[in-house]
Amino acid sequence: MATAEGGEPPSVLWGLDPVFCAFARLYVKDVLRMRESYQVPGIYFYNSRPIYKVDVLGTVVYKREREDFYCYGVDDGTGVINCLCWKNEQWRETDAPDKVNDPVMAVQIAWMMEVPQLYRQCYDKPFQLQPSDATGSSTVSSIARAAHILKEFIKAKAVAKFRVYDVQDLLQPLISSQPPATSTDQEPGAGPSAGQQLRKLLREVLRVLQDEGTVFCKVKSQDEVYYVTEQDKDLLMAIKDIIRDDSRRDKYAEKGCHILHVLSAVRQRYSPNVSREALELVLKALECNSEIISTSDSYYTMFS
Repeated sequence: MATAEGGEPPSVLWGLDPVFCAFARLYVKDVLRMRESYQVPGIYFYNSRPIYKVDVLGTVVYKREREDFYCYGVDDGTGVINCLCWKNEQWRETDAPDKVNDPVMAVQIAWMMEVPQLYRQCYDKPFQLQPSDATGSSTVSSIARAAHILKEFIKAKAVAKFRVYDVQDLLQPLISSQPPATSTDQEPGAGPSAGQQLRKLLREVLRVLQDEGTVFCKVKSQDEVYYVTEQDKDLLMAIKDIIRDDSRRDKYAEKGCHILHVLSAVRQRYSPNVSREALELVLKALECNSEIISTSDSYYTMFS
């Protein structure tokens, strides 16, 4: 399988790894040692597997409260990690959530017995994707080609938003060029129809583009509209307004706004479906245009 800079698999393929779409149950020591992706900030690698969300379980050894969040120190026996719990308007209207009550350590013991199996059976195995048919053509290459086609279409047409039926014809050649699936239990040519293959390919490639932050759905619905992140002027304005307004507050005046604060505010004011990856693409574009400036790692303020 081809690799990108630093030996990483290309980002367009990350969504094909089931670990990438789940909360990886890792030891704290391994979470702290993971290296950040060269391709997409905020994505980390355990061995060759891309990871952007983890599930850790341990004992809370300290707690600090701030205006916008709680900070917890979680110790799982291999190390201690800081965990932030952001407050939102819904949280303010209710009591603070309980901590997990596990007096006899039953939950933690079960978790610690399961995790070594996950390491052996999944996490410690290399990220590999095998050809899906006898001709050697693979699902990986189809999705990579489909992603390239959609990105070129978006770039060439300066597309700001689209629906599935707006782009499905672009991927039709990838389906018609593949031989129909066969099996020992079916007649030659039996298997998913061309239409079913096309819909499946569209679902997979759109999921990959969302994982990258290239597109997002502002509102979840049956007939979903996909917004192109860097072409969404309303999203850009919302992010600029948040950074400009909050940077004037005393608590943000010196360092600026942390990316997680901006993300929380964007989700409350604009759309709850904006991902960190999408936000990072916008922040990078705004910084390249000298509209904002990064004061330190993950902190942003307006360019004066």
